[in-house]
Amino acid sequence: MSQDILVLYYSRSGHTAQLARLIARGVEEIPGMRARLRQVPPVAPVTEVAQPPEPDEGAPYVTRDDLAACAGLALGSPTRFGNMAAPLKYFLDSTGAEWASGVLAGKPAAVFTATSTMHGGQESTLLSMALPLLHHGMLLVGLPYTEPALTATQSGGTPYGASHVAGAKGDNAISEHERDLARALGRRLADVARRLGSAA
Repeated sequence: MSQDILVLYYSRSGHTAQLARLIARGVEEIPGMRARLRQVPPVAPVTEVAQPPEPDEGAPYVTRDDLAACAGLALGSPTRFGNMAAPLKYFLDSTGAEWASGVLAGKPAAVFTATSTMHGGQESTLLSMALPLLHHGMLLVGLPYTEPALTATQSGGTPYGASHVAGAKGDNAISEHERDLARALGRRLADVARRLGSAA
């Protein structure tokens, strides 16, 4: 019986969504584990029309059931001034009931991001996403230096999580090292979730 890893993200230009799909591939390289890709809807200062129940493109919007059913969580966002984007923060701020019930407590989690520039706040954005996961009682999984791409990368990739440098115009393709690290993060997260599940 397979277990689901929720790969949840917000993506504006598509780079974070690409990382999410690579992480999902890594998840599914672990026997018995399956990736469930979901996204959070955008937010605006003034909402004139409610969001449609399904987005025009990309993964379906996340539901509370996705959180309850997952064996682990990979959380991704582009950086906004060294922090996660508002739509993801808005969603996390709405998970008080899940926090109170402990639905995510004891489950492994990982984080990922994309930035325009090399020093555009990757690590601070990853840490900003990690904080609410710690409050939920989740077990954070990063990328160890046993991953060769972590020391070889000339663009994205950190011990805090997978990342991508998109470029000022957003035209940088995901590099080979960034790909390797995103898939490695998915594998590592899924493997930890599998081990925790078998020990329960």
